[in-house]
Parts: sequence; structure tokens; C-alpha cells
Amino acid sequence: MRAIDHHIHMYSRTTDDYERMAAAGIVAIMEPAFWLGSARRYPGTFWDYFNHLTTWEGQRAAKVGIDYYCAIAVNPKESEDARLAEETLAGMGEYLDRPNVVALGEIGFNNITPNEEKAFRAQLQIAVERNMPIMIHTPHVDKLRGTKRTVDILREMKVPPHLVDIDHNTEETMPVSRGFEGCWCGMTVYPTKLSPERTAKILKQWGSRRMLVNSSADWGPSDPLSLLRAAEAVRKLGLGEEVVRAITFDNPAGWMGMSPNFKFRVPATEAESTVT
Repeated sequence: MRAIDHHIHMYSRTTDDYERMAAAGIVAIMEPAFWLGSARRYPGTFWDYFNHLTTWEGQRAAKVGIDYYCAIAVNPKESEDARLAEETLAGMGEYLDRPNVVALGEIGFNNITPNEEKAFRAQLQIAVERNMPIMIHTPHVDKLRGTKRTVDILREMKVPPHLVDIDHNTEETMPVSRGFEGCWCGMTVYPTKLSPERTAKILKQWGSRRMLVNSSADWGPSDPLSLLRAAEAVRKLGLGEEVVRAITFDNPAGWMGMSPNFKFRVPATEAESTVT
């Protein structure tokens, strides 16, 4: 099996993780910008981070044969400092122009505050002007309210649904996200989010069309192979290889492939690989 994890934070992972991923069949990944665990205080610290994602991290991935792409943004958790967000966004264009950047993200809500909404709207506008795929983070707390507010803003701003991945969905939020017809709906297999089995059950209910599954593996307890564990759960539930291929390869390739910077075009194979 060839697989693409469209949401994983390799900045926080080791080279051993890259090697495990490559051995298990992961051939391409996308890393969205995220909170590093402590508040950044200067725009330059964001720009250095963006520079790392667009240069060094891809070199680490290439050493094990993984195609590396990234998304650039001011994460919602870092949007509360409105002045810092504005200054960072003012210099972000240089990094969005880099050749391995295929999307703008993660953006959205954390605590659903006015400052978060201001940064969210500003970055949506940037993405729409650039016709870029957009990765949206739904909040960990009060997720349903945050998802509803997200969809309201997307409709109000007339954001093209086909560009949008509303991520971190659960059983509770899926009806709201699916209601933004034409968008992509992401699910994260992570100890504090969804198990592989819950993910498979959601796919059974909603189907695999425009559905994305990811690991979002980072510095917390997480597994960079959880996308493949979700594929195993799909098989056990009897949903078939067509669904497996959709969530592991075709759908992430389709969403990332809206960017001309996404170059990975090798067809997926039907061969299975062992998750180790």
C-alpha cells in the first residue's frame, strides 16, 4: 500500500519515525504549521519556523524517500496576540510562495475568540486570493460551536468549498462540516481525538467521498502510522479496498493536488504493507 498523510507535524518527530513511515508505505506527507508548545513573541520566530518547514524538513524526508510538502499559517492557538499575528501575516507571503507549500493552514479556532476570528478571516482571504487549499482546525473544546461558527464564516466569505479541509471532525461535528457542501472533511486518529475503529465507523456512515484521514502526530502521545491503523480498521469493518485506497491515497492526493506545487503522481498499488 502507498499512503499519504496530509496532516503530520514532523518538526516534533525523530528520524526514526521517518524511517518507520517509509517502511510502512507512506510515500508523501504534508506538515501544517502548528503551535510549538510555548508562545512565540516575535514575527521572526514564526518566519524562522516557516523557513525550517520549507527547507530542512523536506531534506530529512527525502533521505528516506518520502515526498514532503507543507502548509504555512498562524495557528489559531497563536492568534490571540492580534498585533503579533498581523505582523507575521504581513511577511508570510514569501513563504507561501515556496515550491513545497501546497496549502495554507492550520487556521481556525482554539478558544473561539474575536482575535482568533480576525486572524482566521485574514488568512481565509489570503488563501482565496491565491486559490490555495485551506486546512481548518476545529477546536478541541466546544468543538461543535466552533465548527458551526467556522462554517458560518466560510459561507459569509463565500470561500470555495472545494478548497477547504475542515479537520479534526468527530461524530458530533460531521453533520455540520458535511453541510458545507463540496468541502473536504478530515478526521484525526489520535489518542485524544478518534480511534481507528471510530474513524472506520464514521466512514461507514458518511462514505469516503472527500473524506480525509490523518495522524496529526506531534510531540504529544501520538502515532505517525495511525493513518495505516485506520486503514486496517476499515478492512476489519468490511468497507472494502476502494475505501482504503480513498482515505490512504486518492483523497489526500486529490486535495493536495489542487496546488500546482504538489508533484507526487505515482499511482497507488494494491500491495499491502505491514505496520510496525
